[in-house]
Parts: sequence; C-alpha cells; structure tokens
Amino acid sequence: MQLLLFAAVGGAIGASVRHLVNVGVGRWLGGTFPWSTLIVNIVGCALMGALFVYFVARWPEHHTARTFLATGILGGFTTFSAFALDFWVLFERQAHVAAALYLAGSVVASLVAFVGGLALARAVLG
Repeated sequence: MQLLLFAAVGGAIGASVRHLVNVGVGRWLGGTFPWSTLIVNIVGCALMGALFVYFVARWPEHHTARTFLATGILGGFTTFSAFALDFWVLFERQAHVAAALYLAGSVVASLVAFVGGLALARAVLG
C-alpha cells in the first residue's frame, strides 16, 4: 500500500509538470504540431535511462524511491496515450507527412534519449 501511495503522489507531480510543459510549449511554439508531447516523452526517456543506471549501480534495493521517481513522476510526466492522440489528429487533418515524421521521430528520438541517459549516467557514476 505504501508503494501505491508513492506512485500516486509521484504521478500527480509528473502529470502537473507535463501540464505546465504543455501550456508553456503551446504558448512558445503554437499548437499546430504536438511539440510538448514530443518533448516530454524524449526528456522522460532520457531521465528514465539515467535513473535505471543509478538504481542498478547505487540503489538496487530502494523500491520506494524507484516507484516514486520512475513509476510515479516519470510515468505521470510521459504519455503514450497523448502521443497516439496527437498522431491521429495529424493524420485526420491530412497532415500525413507530419504524422509520419512525428511517429518515427518520437520513437527514434525517445530511444536515442533513453540510451543517451544510460550512457551519461554510466559515465558520471563510473
């Protein structure tokens, strides 16, 4: 039950930060392309890669922190459902090139960010 509470509180924090990013990026770049979802998913993947290395190397038994940070905060911050919705909206608007670039770019950039987070954390932690 304690881990559920940590996941829920972390999720609320992550979702709140995602909302602030959505609002800020929407004001900055406009709403014609889903930049905010792309940004949160890439940043979230980079952080997840770094956290993975940190928890394996330094804190393997700390389930509370891992649940709070990875499942909670990063789970609430990143969003696959918004990614799917954004893709479909672009597709239905007949913006097929943008939809395809968003689809491929999101997957590739998120995986590259995850591996980059892993590599950076491994370099820092030794």
